[in-house]
Amino acid sequence: MSAHALYSSLLRPPILHILRAAGFHATRPVVLDTLVDLTVRYLMLLASTTAAHAEGNHNDACPDVTDIRMALQDVGAFVPQMHAMEEQWNGEEDMRGIESFLDWVKGDTNKELRRIAGLAPTEGQVVDVEALNAKEDFLTALKKKHSKTGEESRYQGTVLGIKAEDKVVRIEGGHAESIQAWEAQLRGTRKAPRASSPGNFSAVSASQDSPLTDLG
Repeated sequence: MSAHALYSSLLRPPILHILRAAGFHATRPVVLDTLVDLTVRYLMLLASTTAAHAEGNHNDACPDVTDIRMALQDVGAFVPQMHAMEEQWNGEEDMRGIESFLDWVKGDTNKELRRIAGLAPTEGQVVDVEALNAKEDFLTALKKKHSKTGEESRYQGTVLGIKAEDKVVRIEGGHAESIQAWEAQLRGTRKAPRASSPGNFSAVSASQDSPLTDLG
């Protein structure tokens, strides 16, 4: 399975939960794949825009809240909102886009989605943020379900596990024990091209057939 197919498969459950929260009880595979592709494109656009702002604002690959806010504004998540130059010209900060975005996230539109995600407490209940962080996500639970030992060694060296250590690739049937040794041996035995001697050059230039004799 390619990396693109793996990431698309991991994104399908969240999209299904969003459709469920929106009131859909079923969908066709082609519709689900289309929604997953649109989500991937939007997230890639948001991530690349955030990285560009981080590089331009403070010459760092690690973005901060300001970089994320500017990226959300660029992709159209904050509407209506004035541009930064307009805010500077008017001498005031426009918070309409951010306030409407927060109202949309915390409003009744996404109430069912927050309930499915465990972020909507019932009446008289308070959401424990630390408990949510300690709670296992669906991917971790799925990995433990399909791993008999419950260890991370099964997924080592893949995108689902820890990074594997580089191993030496040994060559069978030759004098070199590794690719590095074979490369060094190849560079050592490679000969430089032979240069023409001055005697040969003078002989050619003095020849009657050479066009150089007609110049004088």
